[in-house]
This record gives sequence, C-alpha cells and structure tokens, in this order.
Amino acid sequence: MKKVLSSIFIVVVLLILGVAGYVKLFLPKVDAAPDLKFTITLQRIAHGEYLANHVTVCIDCHSTRNWNKFSGPITKNTLGIGGEYFGKEVGMPGKIYSKNITPYHLKDWTDGEIFRTITTGVNKKGEAIFPIMPYLYYGKMDKEDILDIIAYIRSLAPLTSNPAAHELDFPMNFIINSIPHNAHLETKPPKTDVIKYGGYLVNAAACAECHTPVKRGQIIPELLFSGGRDFMFPYGVTLSANITPDTKTGIGSWTETDFIKRFKAYQDTTLLPDLKSTDSNTPMPWIMYAGMDSSDLSAIYHYLLTLKPIKNKVNHFNIKK
Repeated sequence: MKKVLSSIFIVVVLLILGVAGYVKLFLPKVDAAPDLKFTITLQRIAHGEYLANHVTVCIDCHSTRNWNKFSGPITKNTLGIGGEYFGKEVGMPGKIYSKNITPYHLKDWTDGEIFRTITTGVNKKGEAIFPIMPYLYYGKMDKEDILDIIAYIRSLAPLTSNPAAHELDFPMNFIINSIPHNAHLETKPPKTDVIKYGGYLVNAAACAECHTPVKRGQIIPELLFSGGRDFMFPYGVTLSANITPDTKTGIGSWTETDFIKRFKAYQDTTLLPDLKSTDSNTPMPWIMYAGMDSSDLSAIYHYLLTLKPIKNKVNHFNIKK
C-alpha cells in the first residue's frame, strides 16, 4: 500500500512540475508582433493624446501621480516616465512598477511590438505584463485607435528613467504567463449609434475592472459594474461606486446632466485640496476623465442605463484597514 501511495505521490509531483514548467517556459503564447506601417500625422497624435489622457488613461499609470492631492493628479513633466509603484500595501501580489513609455524606452521598439504589448499583454521580449494594465480590454478596441495612441506616445518627450523589474509572489509569478491572449479587435461604432459607441468607450476605459467586485483577483461576472471593489490607501480603504442603473444604490436616478457634471467637476486642478495621509482619497483619475468630451460622457451614460440594475449600496470611504 505504501508503495502504491508513494508511486501516486511521485506521479502527482511530476504532473505539477510538468504543468509549472510548461507555464513558465512555453507561455505566454500569442502571435508574433505584426509588421505595421502607418503614417504618424498631427491628427493621429491629437486623437491619441485624447484617448491616452482622457479615455484609456494610459498616462495615468505611466506617469507620477501626486497622492498628496485628491485623486492623485499627474506631476508636471512626468508624462510617460513610469515608475509608479503598486505593492502589497495596496493589495498587489508582489512589487509592480509601471514602465517608461516615452521614446527614451521605446526608441528600439517597432510599432508592431508596441501594438502587441497594448493589445495582448506580451512585451518586446515575449514576457507577460501584469494585468493591472487592462490589455484584455484594449485588445477589443479599434485598430485605428491603438495606432493613434502609439503615434501619441511616440511624440512624448524622452524622459530618462529605468523603473525596477516586477517581483511577483508565488503563484502569480506562474499564473501571469497564462493570462495574455491574442487580441480580438473590433470596429468602433459610429457616434450616431449612441449605445454601442458608449459601450465601446466603457470597454476602452476598462470601467468594469474597477467598478466590479473581485474574488481571488478575478472580477465576478454576475456583479459587473455594481461597485464595491476595494482600493487600499494609508487611511484605509476606498470602495468603487455602483454604476448600474439601480435607482437606489446606482446611477438610475441620475440625469444625463448630473452624470456629465460629476466628471467635469474636476477640470480645474488648482481647486483640488491638499490631503493628509489620514484623509480619504480615490484612485479614480477624475482629473483625466474631466477632459473627456461631453458627447462621449453622454454616450457612456446612455450605455450604462442599458445595464442590468444591481442593488448594492457602497460605503465609498471605509476608514477601517
């Protein structure tokens, strides 16, 4: 009997080692970076700037944010420099640092390599990116929008910085390789199709990622957009809002004007208060979203009203750690 159990144990160990070895050595597995050829125009740069700063908010994580102010506005002259730290202190499985996306770091990258990174989560070296960057959402965007973002980040000032490499805990250091997959790009709906266009923007902004509760690091599909995901700060925890059209606990009683006004309230960054470490804060980049066109905010509002209403009352600022 002992011999049988010993044999079973050895087989199980070998299977585990085999799976772990495959995940570590042969994944991630996505298509090669495409051979892209496109012309960088002022129009592309301008639209890419709009997307990267006010919709997909790439610049939000890839710059330095001043957390001594509400909503962490970006520090002047740090656009794309990277180095923002996400660690165990905020619930991450290790030490994660945003990368430098200015031409200083990307000068040797092809457009195809940048495109693959944004849309699949696999970088120039074939390494998986930690999904705090919502590439699974970017991989469902329109190709032309991704190209516009590439044109914009190519235009950034080349800022010198070399952020530290990630240090992921077990088992995330294995799991991370299984997350990337090939992009499934979609054609952007026309603005006249308000609901579908709003849905496209909601995906591009990865709203579901922050506004959905998670279990073991994965968002809970049946609770999409119902809020309650926690974000740790020195003072305690901030919980994301319920943005389903529930009339009691979500945005169902909001008018379109209410919704747009809520975003536009942070256009003047000089009005943002200074905060102490004991004050409530939020990771929501209100300052960046305040720059979104009112017509785009309107489309988002009308799309959100089509969602299933989910009753979930959220106490946004929980001072207990």
